[in-house]
Amino acid sequence: MKYVLKPITGVLFFILLATLSGCVSMVVGSAASIGVAGMEERPLKVHAKDIAVAAKIRYNLIEASEKFITSVGVEVYEGKALITGVVENEEMRAQALKLIWKTDGVKDVYNELQVGDIRIRNIMKDGWVTAQLQSKITFDKEVLAINYSIETVSGTVYLIGIAKSKREVDRVIAHARSLGYVKRVISHVRIKKASS
Repeated sequence: MKYVLKPITGVLFFILLATLSGCVSMVVGSAASIGVAGMEERPLKVHAKDIAVAAKIRYNLIEASEKFITSVGVEVYEGKALITGVVENEEMRAQALKLIWKTDGVKDVYNELQVGDIRIRNIMKDGWVTAQLQSKITFDKEVLAINYSIETVSGTVYLIGIAKSKREVDRVIAHARSLGYVKRVISHVRIKKASS
């Protein structure tokens, strides 16, 4: 009996350890998110509200149809929702937009939803472009990358956020255009007003 408990105790120990490490990473991750949000141009309260609005939009879309899970991208910045992706038909597009406009906290919608075929190859390339652009602007000392959200759909890069200056947003757009697969860049970036 004594030897049977040792393996069970060991297994329970590792389960407990795994559970606690998940809690630790969640706490550390949450603390990091708060720290990162503190560096943004958006006030922390606005950032938190944008996260909540985006979550509500995603929830409403998923409740309406599981097809929206992979076909619609949502970024919310200062209450303005950037909606990207590819849906099967015009009815799905209209349904998605109607749900988004009904969401509390949405001040404006940048509708960039496309109607057409979703191809796995494009999704992979789009993900690569987004990752490459995020990397380029993160390592550019003249760009505060944390102020930008990036979505790429079928070779079109969509930007939303706040730029310190026109020069900064121009640098981000130039970085995007330097990537081979990019066909167009559409910016919904607001340029920060100079403080008096």
